[in-house]
Amino acid sequence: MALGKLQKVLISESLDPCCREILQAGGLRVQEKPGLSKEELLREIRDCDGLIVRSATKVTAEVLEAAERLKVVGRAGTGVDNVDVEAATRKGVLVMNTPTGNSLSAAELTCGMILCLARQIPQAAASMKEGKWDRKKYMGMELNGKTLAVLGLGRIGREVATRMQAFGMKTIGYDPIITPDVSATFGVEQLPLEQIWPRCDFITVHTPLLPSTTGLLNDSTFAKCRRGVQVVNCARGGIVDEGALLRALQSGQCGGAALDVFTQEPPKDRDLVNHPNVISCPHLGASTREAQSRCGKEIAMQIVDMATGKGLTGVVNGQALSKAFSPQTKPWIALARALGTVLYTVSKQVQGSVQVCTLGTPLKEAGSYLTPAVAAGLLAGGTQKEVTLVNATLLAQEAGLKVTATHSDVAPEPDSSTGLVQVSLQGTPHQVTGTVQGSTPALRQINGATFQLPAPLSGPLLIYRAKASDSSALATLTGLLSKAGAQLLSYHSSSTVAGEQWSVVGLSAALPSLGELKPRVTEIFQLHLP
Repeated sequence: MALGKLQKVLISESLDPCCREILQAGGLRVQEKPGLSKEELLREIRDCDGLIVRSATKVTAEVLEAAERLKVVGRAGTGVDNVDVEAATRKGVLVMNTPTGNSLSAAELTCGMILCLARQIPQAAASMKEGKWDRKKYMGMELNGKTLAVLGLGRIGREVATRMQAFGMKTIGYDPIITPDVSATFGVEQLPLEQIWPRCDFITVHTPLLPSTTGLLNDSTFAKCRRGVQVVNCARGGIVDEGALLRALQSGQCGGAALDVFTQEPPKDRDLVNHPNVISCPHLGASTREAQSRCGKEIAMQIVDMATGKGLTGVVNGQALSKAFSPQTKPWIALARALGTVLYTVSKQVQGSVQVCTLGTPLKEAGSYLTPAVAAGLLAGGTQKEVTLVNATLLAQEAGLKVTATHSDVAPEPDSSTGLVQVSLQGTPHQVTGTVQGSTPALRQINGATFQLPAPLSGPLLIYRAKASDSSALATLTGLLSKAGAQLLSYHSSSTVAGEQWSVVGLSAALPSLGELKPRVTEIFQLHLP
């Protein structure tokens, strides 16, 4: 992926004008075309490098396939369930969002929904507009002393919890990632779901829509709740099973529901919307001037930063790529990719188990981003697809390649202060080790042979193994370079193993043929590294 080559961005939904202005100020061409049909989107996306959407545009596998130049999809908001992230990842397209942009607006709407459920405000207001004065009909409840269950304790969930605590509500919750110690700092007692259902008066959901959260509230869970429980969903349609919710409302097991989202939007089945104990809105969670301005500004700045190489934030599917912008990690990522390419070159194998071992304290946390880089290097020589840090892990799995990482704090001298990366193809003798010198990736070891002076891994390279006592290969190479008009830029030879040495030769240009060299060496490879 050529990160710096973003030129044209399509905005397919209505966003604050600041989004367009920031993109244009960053040197990008912007096309604003909200309300495109599927067919129109398929046509418009063909020559675009970036796409910015809210929640209405469905970025399907078909759309991604049609987008021949697409490098990034920016979601101006939190959820990305309208984007086929797996298809984007397979194609090497980065997906990013603005997870903080609409958090406050969604939290405030949720709090408003809880208040409306408690006091039946929308129903009473509608009654007044009909000329009625039904004081007795709209008897409500106080929130003080009631228990609110918050399912999902991320940014929005915790904002809801702290605000409703001001009304005297007791807040309990569940989150598979946030620890109980952390949730206790904002006043939420974490409990297993089975203990939550019978204890709460109100339930609000703030999880992403995943297979594990689809139908989180269903017939079974409603049956375990207190009779008359109140339910709020301002997160994603489908987290609450709509059929189960309607049945619970009809039986009185659920006393009321406030819904801002639906499985199908707009909902064609109006039974829930028309139920007298349901308050519904047309997906307004992020529909505030502040949230729209914030989301539009954030996604535009993220894309400009990506285009200019300044940095990468809000990444959904390419966390390893975000490290590629750091001056400290960039050369190590280049090294890992180069080692993967060298390992493939000498083994000619893109299947099996590969172990990436980082050595030295400076690389303690590096395995997470170096592993995809090694996979990208391995696959680059054996696949026709463009391999990037976004799709390398997925494509490696599909190719039958398992890449795992280990770490040791101890690196041998003289690399103990900088670190080493060792890549091994399990079950074979093939192993390569490298380090970074200054900002240059360098080869330290190949198949047990050590380079006292590490060999730079960049540009056109010739790597060959020959008898240590035979210098004819180097003499032949010198003649070939002269014929080709190329120069020998560097030459590094390894220690001797079983009477043979490895040589790494840096060239100014690739040789047109290795035919004259092959009889004089045991094996020889030519490759070009970035």
